[in-house]
Amino acid sequence: MSVFALGLNHASAPLALRERLAFGAEALKGPLHQLKTRLGGGEAALLSTCNRTELYVAGPAEWAQPSLNFLADTAGMDAAALSTHTYLHRHGDAARHAFRVAAGLDSMVLGEPQILGQFKHAVRAADDAGTLGQTLHQLFQRGFAVAKQVRSSTEIGAHSISMAAAAVRLAAELFEDLADTRVLFVGAGEMIELAATHFAARHPKALVVANRTRERGAALAHRFGGQAIPLSDLGQRLGEFDIVVSCTASSLPLIGLGAVERALKARKRRPMFMVDLAVPRDIEAEVAQLPDVYLYTVDDLSQRVQTAGEKRQAAVAQAEAIVETGVQGFVHWLDQRQTVPLIQSLQAQVGELREQSLQRARRSLAKGEAPEAVLDQFAQQFEHKLMHGLFAELHAAQGPERAQIEALLQRLFLRQR
Repeated sequence: MSVFALGLNHASAPLALRERLAFGAEALKGPLHQLKTRLGGGEAALLSTCNRTELYVAGPAEWAQPSLNFLADTAGMDAAALSTHTYLHRHGDAARHAFRVAAGLDSMVLGEPQILGQFKHAVRAADDAGTLGQTLHQLFQRGFAVAKQVRSSTEIGAHSISMAAAAVRLAAELFEDLADTRVLFVGAGEMIELAATHFAARHPKALVVANRTRERGAALAHRFGGQAIPLSDLGQRLGEFDIVVSCTASSLPLIGLGAVERALKARKRRPMFMVDLAVPRDIEAEVAQLPDVYLYTVDDLSQRVQTAGEKRQAAVAQAEAIVETGVQGFVHWLDQRQTVPLIQSLQAQVGELREQSLQRARRSLAKGEAPEAVLDQFAQQFEHKLMHGLFAELHAAQGPERAQIEALLQRLFLRQR
């Protein structure tokens, strides 16, 4: 049994490629079934966020190539070309990668908390799809425990700046006073909720939520004293807003170049600050070329959220040590699990030898032979059968091989008591 992690992230692949491999949070079951069918079995989980798409697989090592082919087919490109943007981690390295991801050590924003929830959702999706087995279950549960320990015993989260906080800082560089701005949020998920929390703290003139599900958008808007509008009104009302933050699960852009051009005309060329936190993107990339628009994607924001300092480095070192301890524990468990078939075979063979000797002893007792003599004969026969194969291997071996077998037998059977 092999465990491997295959994927790409913000460090290995550009946003345009990550968009092509973005799986909706509620649409993981189908791809997991397709992957399992292609592999012919095994265990698999799929993690897909705005910053990464990763497959976690437990099965034969040679399954890495068909897993890559699966991703390449999804992206509509050649597997060899895709491989230049992917990474492959095996065994302990796969565990280390998974644990670092769960703990926020591999994120754009060091220590960001959203990834743990996204990872847990991916595991639940694999469980619901029937592709989560004992090996991956152990891997992920140990990873969640590591992430929890990192959160509780280090300051890794205290030294991170969220994407939402970075967006507010950038907006403040453009507008003299955010209290004089009107802010539109497109979507009502976790990232939008986080962004709304940060912007609401600056008390903007208006805070509006546009969401496909009106009730959910209204509930979020109510929390921050804002208003909700139907997503269908987005095009005609876009020009009302100075700041637009979008993050939905749409597979196609919701805000096109033409809509923004019309909005700018209605605003008499007053600037618009736009943040697209979605992957695939909610705002057409060409919008960034407009002279009065300041458009930032997740990759753009990542350049603004890097922090430094001795405290941060100390927290990272402490977190990495926690991860390493977790990795060693998982590798030990995995190695033990791989010896289970051998142990079962040995137990079965010894049980068979014992039963054969017992049957002879019972026949001897039935013939009326003395019990003490029967027990002595049973012990001798069982001992002979048990040791025969070991002695045969020892006598047949020569040179270094014989010395190795002798050392092994001494270690196994001649321990000091």
